[in-house]
Amino acid sequence: MSLPILPTISTSFIVLSAITVAIGWWLIKQRRIEAHKKAMFLAAIFAIIFFVIYASRTIFIGNTSFGGPESIKIYYTIFLIFHITLATVGAVMGIFTLWTGYKNKLARHRILGPITSVIWFFTAITGVAVYLLLYVFYKGGETTSVIKAILGF
Repeated sequence: MSLPILPTISTSFIVLSAITVAIGWWLIKQRRIEAHKKAMFLAAIFAIIFFVIYASRTIFIGNTSFGGPESIKIYYTIFLIFHITLATVGAVMGIFTLWTGYKNKLARHRILGPITSVIWFFTAITGVAVYLLLYVFYKGGETTSVIKAILGF
C-alpha cells in the first residue's frame, strides 16, 4: 500500500497537535504554568503546520473525493461535514483560548481551555478517521485542484 505523502504528513501534525494539547492539559493540572504555555504554543505551531500543508495541497493539488463504495458515500459526507465544522469551531476557539491565556484573562481562559481542548481532540480523531477512509481503507477518488476547478482546466 502506498500512502500519499502530504496528507500523511499533515494528518501527523494534527495528531501531534492533539497530543501536545493533552500534555499541556496535564501540565496545567500539575500547576506547571510555564511548561503549559510552551506545550500549548507548540500545539498551536503543529496545528498551523497542518493547516499550511492542508491549504497548500488543497489549492495547488486539490481535494480527493471519497473512493469507497457509493452505498456509504452519504455517511462519509455527513461525517466529513461534522469534522469540518468541528475543525472550524476548534480552530477559532483555539485562537481565542490562546489569546485569553497570553493576555492573562485567566478566568475566561480556564473556562474555554477544557472546552476547546475536547473539541480539538474530537477534531483530531475525526481528522484521522477521514484520512483513513480516504487513503487507507479505500483508494481515494479523483483529485481536482481548486485552481483547475475555478479556471475550468
